[in-house]
Amino acid sequence: MSATQSDIIYDWNELKRDAPPIRPGFALVDETLRDGIQSPSIINPRIDQKLEILHCMEELSIDVLDVGLPGAGALAVSDVTRLVEEIRDQKMRIKPNCAARTHPSDITAVADISQKTGVEIEVCAFLGSSPVRQLVENWDIAHMTRLVVDAADLAVRHQLPFSFVTEDTTRAHPDTLRTLFKAAIDHGATRLILCDTVGHATPDGLANLLEFARSVVGETGAPVELDWHGHNDRGLAVPLCLTALELGFDRVHGTCLGVGERVGNASIDQILLNLRLLKVWNHSLSGLRNYVEVVARSYGVPVPYNYPAFGSDAFRTATGVHAAAIAKAIKLGRRDLADAVYSSVPAHDLGCRQRIDIGFYSGKANVEVWLIEHDLEPTDVRVQAILGRAKMADATLTEAQILEALDRAGALPASRTPQA
Repeated sequence: MSATQSDIIYDWNELKRDAPPIRPGFALVDETLRDGIQSPSIINPRIDQKLEILHCMEELSIDVLDVGLPGAGALAVSDVTRLVEEIRDQKMRIKPNCAARTHPSDITAVADISQKTGVEIEVCAFLGSSPVRQLVENWDIAHMTRLVVDAADLAVRHQLPFSFVTEDTTRAHPDTLRTLFKAAIDHGATRLILCDTVGHATPDGLANLLEFARSVVGETGAPVELDWHGHNDRGLAVPLCLTALELGFDRVHGTCLGVGERVGNASIDQILLNLRLLKVWNHSLSGLRNYVEVVARSYGVPVPYNYPAFGSDAFRTATGVHAAAIAKAIKLGRRDLADAVYSSVPAHDLGCRQRIDIGFYSGKANVEVWLIEHDLEPTDVRVQAILGRAKMADATLTEAQILEALDRAGALPASRTPQA
């Protein structure tokens, strides 16, 4: 009886756990089509591309989609309307929300689309809340409170769910937050969205903010849920989203590939991957690779070579000792062990496979695997010809360079020579 991975991998992550680290019932909000297109380096996708992205989200069982900010203009209104119509016509389970400034025109724009399509759209109205924003805008707390109250009242009059978003929450004063939170809740907000707009938070800051927000909600006695929306300026966005779920936030937000302003948002593809590995996401991730590729193509952004799971090097090695271990697992007929021996992410679950290349750190195993995968017998002559070329190189060999080395050594069948 062959050993399973659980028999041969000791998982320190699970030590002292008697239950999953994240309780069920949480939801994911995908901001790719709104916050994601605020990056100055991307191409705003065409509506057909946005529809393809929407279908990718639906396949992955993502709960909520920010379909856009219709207050931005006619094109945004057109795209948001079409996306909501698609959700309606295809009877999708994903729910739409819209970003809006705390301006009557923005709230009305969302209400008009909801009325036209017959689909309920959550209004996520945002307002800067940190002292630095108040200073540069010359806002006082009375003015800010009026903006919140007017926005909430307008959304409620249109019978739309109202969520209040405090921009830069992680640098805002608690007195300001308490006043704004209570004003929003008193006027119908059923959700507070806490934003790390500039990627300032650390895990301690996240925990402190959650404790404070819960205390304010508790003072009101209202059934208000809490969201976490993070950015990646310190490189902490994904860990903070997972921490937020562990601490009990109801929803967390992200974008595919982390696209967004400056260095971007939390990468929702990485959040999904980690939730799956934590055994708290039960939906299939078979469509995740396609989602990443569709967004990369539609937004005109390359996937970094070292990007987790989907970068070109994610499951690729040219190092001899690593290749040897992977090759031995493959020879045992254990693709699961080939995935596990030098990776914590199961490549096959994502439609990927281990790739062994040949370079200056390579050994015999690399070459043998390459030859077998290319239907060539791994003879000593062939192995030495390729290794000799690799040890003189300053980069991983291309297929053309390998074939050239074999040809020069007279070790390439006539049918495979470059001249053939």
